[in-house]
Amino acid sequence: MYYNAPPPASSPGLQHKMSNPHDQSIWSRAHHPVLSNPAATATQPQGPQSPGYSGSPTSSGQIIGNHHWQTQLLKADLCRQSNSPHHRARASAMATRNSAKSAIPITNPNAKLPPPESISNGTSNTDSPKSDKTGSPSELISSPERTGGHPSSTAAPIAPVKKQESTWTTLDLGGIRLKNLSPGLFRFSYLTTLYLNHNSLTSLPSEISLLRNLVLLDLSGNDLSAVPPELGMLTSLRELYLFDNHITNLPHELGSLHQLEMIGIEGNPMDNALRNIVQKDGTHALISYLRDSCPVPSPPPERLWRFLQTEAERKAQDADPTTEAFTLLSYNILCERAATSHLYGYTPSWALSWDYRKELILTEVMNYDADFLCLQEVDVAQYEDYFLQHLAAQDYEGVYWPKSRARTMGDAERRRVDGCATFYKASKYQLVEKQLIEFNQVALQRPDFKKTDDMFNRVLTKDQIAVVMLLESRATGSRLIIANVHIHWDPEYRDVKLVQTALLMDELQKISDRFARLPPRLPAHMEDPSKPPQPTYADGSKIPTIVCGDFNSIPGSGVYDFLANGTVPSDHPDFMSHVYGHYTSDGLKHRLNLKSAYAAVGELPLTNYTPSFQGVIDYIWHTAGNLTVTSLLGEVEAGYLSKVVGFPNAHFPSDHICLISEFRVKQLKDTQAGAPRPPLVFPSSNGAKPH
Repeated sequence: MYYNAPPPASSPGLQHKMSNPHDQSIWSRAHHPVLSNPAATATQPQGPQSPGYSGSPTSSGQIIGNHHWQTQLLKADLCRQSNSPHHRARASAMATRNSAKSAIPITNPNAKLPPPESISNGTSNTDSPKSDKTGSPSELISSPERTGGHPSSTAAPIAPVKKQESTWTTLDLGGIRLKNLSPGLFRFSYLTTLYLNHNSLTSLPSEISLLRNLVLLDLSGNDLSAVPPELGMLTSLRELYLFDNHITNLPHELGSLHQLEMIGIEGNPMDNALRNIVQKDGTHALISYLRDSCPVPSPPPERLWRFLQTEAERKAQDADPTTEAFTLLSYNILCERAATSHLYGYTPSWALSWDYRKELILTEVMNYDADFLCLQEVDVAQYEDYFLQHLAAQDYEGVYWPKSRARTMGDAERRRVDGCATFYKASKYQLVEKQLIEFNQVALQRPDFKKTDDMFNRVLTKDQIAVVMLLESRATGSRLIIANVHIHWDPEYRDVKLVQTALLMDELQKISDRFARLPPRLPAHMEDPSKPPQPTYADGSKIPTIVCGDFNSIPGSGVYDFLANGTVPSDHPDFMSHVYGHYTSDGLKHRLNLKSAYAAVGELPLTNYTPSFQGVIDYIWHTAGNLTVTSLLGEVEAGYLSKVVGFPNAHFPSDHICLISEFRVKQLKDTQAGAPRPPLVFPSSNGAKPH
């Protein structure tokens, strides 16, 4: 029987059946024989210690009457009184009939219906500017935003698209003596509450993992002797009732239920160590224990390369000495400050520690041995003390800037600020210039932004950056621009995401045009006459350019459409009705003719994987006129993902996966052999002092 009701904190409509609903004494009621009076209990062995569990299983079988355990016993009694068929549904229907009916509102039948919600970047277009966060820039930058100013297991970088799949979200199949569950049940993925109590179930199918939206699951009063490990995939669960079964142990996979507030184990011959943890310290302690003592699962299959050339074309390219090719890796590595159990509660504490993750990250990027490494969320301390030192041994030199807030902090706090780090093979490329783009500072310098409150209240309070490198090939003298960027994450500020991307493209056009005007760095007499002359560039759009990083925007968003199409209208929904000078009066435009590297084969299924979000938000964009993609690193194997609630975990050190693309530089049509060379110029770096 189904009905529409929110997940209750306890079984609805039952307290009136109790002889004295206000009596909260845990020993005034009858209990399962497993539980006895604490005065008559015996000593029991101590269980193993969990690395993430601060307490320890008590060495005594004494029932500790803390508030959590009292609540568990009360809920167990309420569940036992719900053993009749469809008890919760009937109680809810009775409560609805007894409630006072509200008056029927009178509406205008001729009134125009509001337009359907426009979904952009995963968020409906009904956001009101009135709900903006306001305050001084210093307050908003220094104070953490929701969930610590970072996406997490419960706060996604993209707001979910709200779909009304059903008018009911609660299903009561309790008390009808079911022995098996129909596979059709697991198609109701929108269910938030499922009552399967007081049946005759001896096992639970692994397909239960498909009901990812469940908040309450009641399995009380069955004949279960175990629960499947797949139950750990239900990371939205807050209440799991297993009262009065025959369960002796719990799978370690339940440790991923980081939002669970109550696990009902009373009435089971449960392992003493697990029972004592719940009795002494509650459900959260048990989940931490299971999570941190979970054995390391089997590693995933290696990600496969996807080649966009035939074998003959690849051999011809390798044999051509004039062919210029390079590989680039982009990777948000998840900074140490954000990798906390509060944000990633499903990850074992040992797998979340920086000492463990840094080894996996370094090993991964060094094994791929790309010509360019573009890393986001790199702390100052990580860059200076770890990556710079280790990567230097593999021929890498680096350019790094932290976010703008680092300038206002002391040295200890500054070392915990993250930023963007770009490494390049020093034997193959020569750094000509490096630049920092601070979006809030660039916005502050625009005359058309100075009269808008939205700029001060929204853009100026965000301190995301981009790091730009201008390089020349040591072998050919050809030029290359690499932009490494991290766009703001919060879906409530998708207008800021679009503005930051527009500011990036405006600055890149200026930088590339200036770079095109610079003469070749090598004088003519030093060039090898047998080699082709160094190329010249008519304007900045002719220089091969890469724009990569974490854009926190999905395909179809304003950010994606702007980069892919080169234009966005002034009334795009992602502007959210805010005012940003010429951007919202004339629209956005750029002339770099960018294309996503992975668009050649279709974007990956995901680049970010957490319980709150699974999708693509990281990209490698390239200028299509002078760069061709020849190979790409493929996706994570789907079978592995189906058994993992999210990243990071034992095998993936970040909530993002790395992207790698191999490019071939197209021959410039406007390169002229024997053309006279301008005087030699050595430009200096322009921008803040880098690391």
